[in-house]
Amino acid sequence: ENPLANELGAQAPLGFFDPLGACADGDKENFDRLRWVELKHGRISMLAVVGYLVTYAGVRFPGAEDIPSGFAAIDATPGMVWAQFAATTAMMEAANQDQFKGPWGTNQNSLGESPAEFKGDFRNGALDFGWDKLSPEAKMRKRAIELNNGRAAQMGILGLMVHEKLGNID
Repeated sequence: ENPLANELGAQAPLGFFDPLGACADGDKENFDRLRWVELKHGRISMLAVVGYLVTYAGVRFPGAEDIPSGFAAIDATPGMVWAQFAATTAMMEAANQDQFKGPWGTNQNSLGESPAEFKGDFRNGALDFGWDKLSPEAKMRKRAIELNNGRAAQMGILGLMVHEKLGNID
């Protein structure tokens, strides 16, 4: 049995599922990196599903009323919007990390120790939703729920895109 079989995300019905053997060596650091990538992709997919459904329902930003939904939006979106999208994505990548640590593990600031309990924990003291008041079991349950919702959203946006390409969404 893999030593990572009891980590967060290894849950019913599949348990520890690693068909490609990416974590076969039991490297915890590599597993944590892959778990962070899964969490990040899940968060993006949750936003993508909501965005897809909202634009399909006809909701648009002012000035973008003529932009279609789905894949048709790719060709109809002006170049400057793509530039703004790239700049926003770069800014979010820079901002959405542990601000208490410098890049590549260096500590280049005077903020002190990070309050982050795991990779992807972006608490900064500005908002408190009661995370610190939860028991360790409740925290793991909440994190498992987020992982499962992200997994479902990844399959959901994939299904929406495939069915759009197949012509099944009208």
